Amino acid sequence: MAENDTVLAAARGWKGEPMAIATVVSTWGSAPRPRGSHMLVHADGRFEGSVSGGCVESDILQTAADVIAGAPFQVKRYGVADAAAWEVGLPCGGEISVMVQPVSAAGFDPELFDRIAAARDEGQAITVSTDLETGHSDARPVETGAAFVNRYDPPRRLLIVGAVQIAQALAGLARELGIATVVIDPRARFLTEERFPGTTLDDRWPDEAIAAYRPGPSTAVVTLSHDTKIDDPALIAALGSGAAYVGALGSRRSHAARRERLAAEGISEAQLDRIDAPVGIDIGAIGPSEIALSIAAAMVGAFHDRS
Repeated sequence: MAENDTVLAAARGWKGEPMAIATVVSTWGSAPRPRGSHMLVHADGRFEGSVSGGCVESDILQTAADVIAGAPFQVKRYGVADAAAWEVGLPCGGEISVMVQPVSAAGFDPELFDRIAAARDEGQAITVSTDLETGHSDARPVETGAAFVNRYDPPRRLLIVGAVQIAQALAGLARELGIATVVIDPRARFLTEERFPGTTLDDRWPDEAIAAYRPGPSTAVVTLSHDTKIDDPALIAALGSGAAYVGALGSRRSHAARRERLAAEGISEAQLDRIDAPVGIDIGAIGPSEIALSIAAAMVGAFHDRS
């Protein structure tokens, strides 16, 4: 999940140093963090990530310190806290189980971080299985006994076609959501660092650029240029990929004409139905920022549906 990106980055930065990793292995009810969420704890007390949003982290830090010092791995269950007793727990009413392992060959092997990073760099998902009897994690399935299986998808990515004003707002929202963003536009006057600070810019024709990025289940493609010479080739390339979300700016009337054009290019009805157009969820958006917000919400929803 995207929320684990900072944990994986910290693991690379702390490589070779004593650490423990905490993982949400199950949830019930209104749990604050989803299954698979990590918190990485360094021996000096630094940590990255979260397993509860702050409710039980203090207890996890102590458990992690014990594990780093040589205690066996643990699976801890947290329920509703008794505020009068100052008990550690979840005020939201949910329950979670959290596994705490040493980052070691006997626990969560440090080499797994490298394997996860390599798979994600290649745009591939990787699955790690943990034997709940021994606390040992491996990229191979656990053959016997109870196991916890965690899937690491490639980083989420957004390909925006058309360096227009809505794209500026959408790129900023995507950055806040931790989604790597590329703005694609062959028009150099539109595609500038001043207009899109901190964003990858690509001045190739959209069909060429999209084919090069090989969109998969962790990628969204949104066309915003309002220029059929730019948007249509981009949509054809996106619909021929495994992109999780394909959206196109325009009214229902303009989208009907777009469907006719793309059908004439050999795009099937089933492929055309993948296009979210008019793009974004209907929130009555007015202006570039609100339209960008509606697009971001639709994109995130599509990422969750696909996973």
